[in-house]
Amino acid sequence: MVSSFSVTGYRLRQGSPLDRAMLVIFMQRHYIELDAEQSLGPMAATVDRYLSRDTPLWWVEADEPDASGQSNPVGGLWLGQATDQRTGVKHPYVLLLYVAPLHRRRGVATALMQVAHQWAKDQGYGQVSLQVFSHNQAAQALYQKLGYQPEALLMKRQL
Repeated sequence: MVSSFSVTGYRLRQGSPLDRAMLVIFMQRHYIELDAEQSLGPMAATVDRYLSRDTPLWWVEADEPDASGQSNPVGGLWLGQATDQRTGVKHPYVLLLYVAPLHRRRGVATALMQVAHQWAKDQGYGQVSLQVFSHNQAAQALYQKLGYQPEALLMKRQL
């Protein structure tokens, strides 16, 4: 069971399927930052399709409340399940890793990925996978720092 979170000024909270609305908001924030023209409709459908007790979710909250006095999440991590196409082995897949801009470069994303790794080990998994957009250099740098290596190149053609 993952219980520690090692970033001063922040705390980790286990999420649940009841957090659907917040998860949709976080996914929308993430995709808007990557592409302001992105259609946000598919985000809710993705959450509805995959959010369950079997897809762990964690929230990071700042110890200090925001300007409204609320303790809202400033970061989130959501894991799904994937199957390695070469070996057939099921493993955790990062569906969302997001940290609000004002809380970046403080170790929150790294600590969330450590939570993912520890949870995966605790569950008996031997790998974690994820997808990162080719233009998201900051995320690529984070994942490479954590030991992730490119394994495939997703290609598509507009028709």
